[in-house]
Amino acid sequence: MANFEIKTMQRHEVEFAINLAASEGWNPGLHDAASFYRCDPNGFFVGLLDDQPIGCISAVSYGGVFGFIGLYIVLPEYRGRDYGMQLWRHAMHYLQGHNIGLDGVVEQQPNYLKSGFKLAYRNIRYEGIATPSDKPHEALSDLRNINFTDLCAYDRQFFPVNREDFLRAWVAMPDAAGLVYQQQGQIQGYGVIRQCRHGHKIGPLFADSSQIAEDLFPGLMAKVSPGATIFLDVPEPNPTALSLVKRHQMSKVFETARMYTQQAPTINLNGLYGVTTFELG
Repeated sequence: MANFEIKTMQRHEVEFAINLAASEGWNPGLHDAASFYRCDPNGFFVGLLDDQPIGCISAVSYGGVFGFIGLYIVLPEYRGRDYGMQLWRHAMHYLQGHNIGLDGVVEQQPNYLKSGFKLAYRNIRYEGIATPSDKPHEALSDLRNINFTDLCAYDRQFFPVNREDFLRAWVAMPDAAGLVYQQQGQIQGYGVIRQCRHGHKIGPLFADSSQIAEDLFPGLMAKVSPGATIFLDVPEPNPTALSLVKRHQMSKVFETARMYTQQAPTINLNGLYGVTTFELG
């Protein structure tokens, strides 16, 4: 009889989950694994059938109060045989007592509703082409030179909890660039663009106004070659973010359902122009 067990992943095993995500067409970043693992080394699980990995799930805990489910994948030939449900139950048990969020594909939304999740809003992925830009706005500077404590405080407006460990790895990621918009010593926006299996993703993109977002966006595009494919994951409740992608002639690729087990956290959706990552929120 086949033996199925679930284990906590070691750092090198997270690459298995990232490769599965790539095979599903989710287009992960080249160096996502290191940043993801830094967030919660105990929150990544692999399903082993006779010691062979066949599925995975992440259940990252932020400070013991907020959790996020992602990378929930079972190899196609093993689906429909309860292995996925065992992974799901294991992840949910790990995050017991948290308000749990996820970005689920729309067709799975009924199943998440049955598991106690509530729909908050949609996130929509847009695809476009990087275009040459004029001289960057004078208020823009390299994100890595900013005071990290100030960055964490600014980021907290747009995320349910402090995520210092994750941000420390995210802003230092190889094959990525970050910009901050700062006036009179005050951060008023920032963004990161990173190389993915296909093209580049911008995320996060946070800004105090639509004009600041409009200054950050071409500045980030200028960090990659003109003509490169770029992606931006936009929360549907932010109409100015939808206007931004329209102005830049970006096209909708797909959408996800942002859902939570408890009340949707209070964050500044009006300033959230680009989701950091569908896997970790």
